[in-house]
Amino acid sequence: MAIKIPTQEAARVYSTESGKLCPHCHALAAQCRCRKKPMVPQSDQGDGFVRLMRQTKGRNGKGVTLISGLPLDADGLKELAKLLKHKCGSGGSVKDGIVEIQGDQRDRLEQELLSLGYRVKRAGG
Repeated sequence: MAIKIPTQEAARVYSTESGKLCPHCHALAAQCRCRKKPMVPQSDQGDGFVRLMRQTKGRNGKGVTLISGLPLDADGLKELAKLLKHKCGSGGSVKDGIVEIQGDQRDRLEQELLSLGYRVKRAGG
């Protein structure tokens, strides 16, 4: 009789009784807490300022405006990014706790963030 040794590949990820399971802790996906961590930016965390900077690095010369230092969780960052994209009339995304807005929108974003009650500093060149 062969003994079955559980391996990472053989872990259950779905059950017809309960639905999707977390592959790490094997709890229900809705109740899993092992992978859910709030996205709070590590840099600029303590001084209370929101930093605005323009960057073209790695984008073939196309500039984006980066907003870092926002004291929000992942859902709050997505909502704020949606509002700011709408105000600027451009696209963007949220990556690693930093909001990216396409184009050089620093003036418009600074006014909008000040009206929302944030303390804003321009960073970079």
